[in-house]
Amino acid sequence: MAPVEVRGEAAQARSYVAGVRADALQLLGVCDLAGAELSLVLVDDAAMQVLNREYRGKDRPTDVLSFPQFAAGAVPIGARRARRSAPPIALGDVIISLDTACRQAAASGIKPPDRIRALLIHGLLHLLGFDHERSAADARRMFARERELLALLVAKKPRAVRRPIRTRKLVH
Repeated sequence: MAPVEVRGEAAQARSYVAGVRADALQLLGVCDLAGAELSLVLVDDAAMQVLNREYRGKDRPTDVLSFPQFAAGAVPIGARRARRSAPPIALGDVIISLDTACRQAAASGIKPPDRIRALLIHGLLHLLGFDHERSAADARRMFARERELLALLVAKKPRAVRRPIRTRKLVH
């Protein structure tokens, strides 16, 4: 698999795939996760509703779902700056509903690619162990990191602030 695999399963996905791939590659670089792989799937609301019902018990579409490869964001150290000979680490899958993203963009007065970019960031942070539903403090941390990463991607200056994301540690 390439560092970022993007599958477009929604009718309108074709026009977004290249931009999403570029944003995801840039995001992995900004997050110091160059030794990682990420899978992204762009779906419609019907497919998202099925996934949301199956995995979260909510019978409605949502904007983004994340399926981490590692429990509670315990991303192996090898995902960061992996040696060239080391196999890449698969972070997991981020599923984005283009229907919902486009509705949210219109309601916010922004372009769909801008909303999709924000959802990509949100989904990646979930893969890394951030969880805004766990506590108010965790929500503040996650949303602050989302704003920081979004500003970096929008500014197209990925090396301006090169601070690794701290993943959540597992407590045994």
